[in-house]
Amino acid sequence: MPARSQDRTDRRVAVIKALAHPSRLIIAEALQAGEQCVCDLRELVGSDLSTVSKHLTVMREAGLLEMEKRGQNVYYRLRCPCLLSFFECVDSLAPVRRTNGKK
Repeated sequence: MPARSQDRTDRRVAVIKALAHPSRLIIAEALQAGEQCVCDLRELVGSDLSTVSKHLTVMREAGLLEMEKRGQNVYYRLRCPCLLSFFECVDSLAPVRRTNGKK
């Protein structure tokens, strides 16, 4: 595979992996409405601050988020508002129903 194609593939994999956790999906969906403080995201996810910070770091390193420190608070926002379109596309797929661990 040409290096350029491999780089693109690697970026896509990093983004998909960064979204492949329920808490990170919740964070991404919340940030579609606009920037939020880490403290608000912590309450939303229901995890301790260090866990939420780790999730945010994964998302930021994948290129999904920007952050800005204002005083004692850190605010995050999505770098790619098109993420909403991606989620809408995913939502249009036939739902997978699971009961008792079976499809």
